Amino acid sequence: MQVPLAALFFFAILTLWVPGYWPVTVFQVGIFALAAIAVWRARLSPQAFVWPIVPLTSALVLGIFQWLTGRTAYAFDTRLAILRWATFLSVFLIGISVFRDSAAHRWFRSAILWFACLVSILATIQTFTSHGRIFWLFDAPYVAGYVMGPILYRNHYAAFIEAVLPIALYLAVRRERDSLLYSGMAAIMYASVVACSSRAGTVLTTCEVVLVPLLLWAQRRAPARTVAVTLLRMGLLFALFTLVVGWDSVWSRFWMPDPMAVRRELALSTVRMAASHPWFGTGLGTWASVYPRYAVFDIGLFANQAHNEWLQWTAEGGLPLGVMLATLFFWSLRPAFRSVWGLGVVAVFLHAIVDYPFSRPALGAWAIVILSLLAVTGAKSQDSESPERP
Repeated sequence: MQVPLAALFFFAILTLWVPGYWPVTVFQVGIFALAAIAVWRARLSPQAFVWPIVPLTSALVLGIFQWLTGRTAYAFDTRLAILRWATFLSVFLIGISVFRDSAAHRWFRSAILWFACLVSILATIQTFTSHGRIFWLFDAPYVAGYVMGPILYRNHYAAFIEAVLPIALYLAVRRERDSLLYSGMAAIMYASVVACSSRAGTVLTTCEVVLVPLLLWAQRRAPARTVAVTLLRMGLLFALFTLVVGWDSVWSRFWMPDPMAVRRELALSTVRMAASHPWFGTGLGTWASVYPRYAVFDIGLFANQAHNEWLQWTAEGGLPLGVMLATLFFWSLRPAFRSVWGLGVVAVFLHAIVDYPFSRPALGAWAIVILSLLAVTGAKSQDSESPERP
């Protein structure tokens, strides 16, 4: 099932710009169908319990409860949110079923890495040559930052790369024979994040670039000489590619007089919202509908998200949901740092402090599928892995 799963993920990203809802429907129907197969297989061959099932199921059950009991400010948005959390849970269930097979595990990791690298190449070239047109053919339905390939919003693009970049960095250190190839892939993806001018994305991907080699050395999974040579090689490639795309745009954004303007006021409003509905929230997906009542100032534009998903989850689902999803993050820390290549999950959760990478099913599912890869990795040694190209 890893091939149709990968195809669905690739389709979802490539159609993320489409203004209609049909690509989301296609993605979700496909995921639900694969999840049904995975659950049937689990019935025939029971799988070990893993904790992320609990918070993901809790979010889904809470949304259904809010909808059925009328504890939502807007039932339509809550139904959409229920489908989103059902998608995340389904992706995780598919992952822990499929990726127990080592060959499927390696193939999928390699496939998403190559796909992300190709998208980053396309996105970077498109940024400088298409004049804002998607694939050089289609006008963007709206402009919310730099259009990067099929992704309309710079922070969403950065979160997509954050999830996958550690895999390239890991392989650049661990596979000496192909180190130059994977170092180049990592440099291309990193440079594309710089090109999109996402401040949080630039900080988080820079941390990944530093942490991955150091963790492999600290865990004695790569000798100091190999780490030093790889860092030097990556440093030269990173300098070359970032010089090509330029630092000016993102650097100027770091020096804005008030970098947290608007986000700070949105966060304060969300805290007020959460305080008024501490136990059951306002209803999953209803933040935009409820926000005007708690707004501390008028930004003059439609506020679609809180730009802090941790606070928004708490406001929409109450403190119990906020705590439950926090356990999902803390659970991910150990396997992510243990595997090293899974650090992208941590980065996406951290990015959610200042943005909303989980708001779209097609985007948030990337962090969830990598979480499922981590869940089945367990105590397996990474030394025996030999990733294959799809």
